[in-house]
Amino acid sequence: MENSKTKENPAITKHQIMEIWIGNILRIGVSLSAFLVVLGGMSYLFHQGSVVPQYSLFKGEPARLKGFISVLHTALILRSRSIIQLGLLLLIATPVARVVFSVFVFARQKDWLYTWITLIVLCLLILSLTVGYGP
Repeated sequence: MENSKTKENPAITKHQIMEIWIGNILRIGVSLSAFLVVLGGMSYLFHQGSVVPQYSLFKGEPARLKGFISVLHTALILRSRSIIQLGLLLLIATPVARVVFSVFVFARQKDWLYTWITLIVLCLLILSLTVGYGP
């Protein structure tokens, strides 16, 4: 017996294709991010798991973990904390990539209302990531 949904609309619609792509972007981004964080965490524990932390002395993040280029550079030379940081940056970038993809899809479909709304959302995301909160 044939499915009634297949009988009514055997072809996948453009909307469904967009949802599949967005789902894949999110799935791949989160999976790759989790892989990097776990890999970096295991490396960190292997190399520094026996080091006793000194909580009486505060040390901020090293400069190599503060900028994207330095994080990428030090992750490529397999520094464990940089690999973890790269995984977290990828996790943050995944929904931003989804919004960027949506802008292009809506523009290609000539759906200008959703294109502009999504562009506004993208601008707010970028603003909040670059400016942030605090002094």
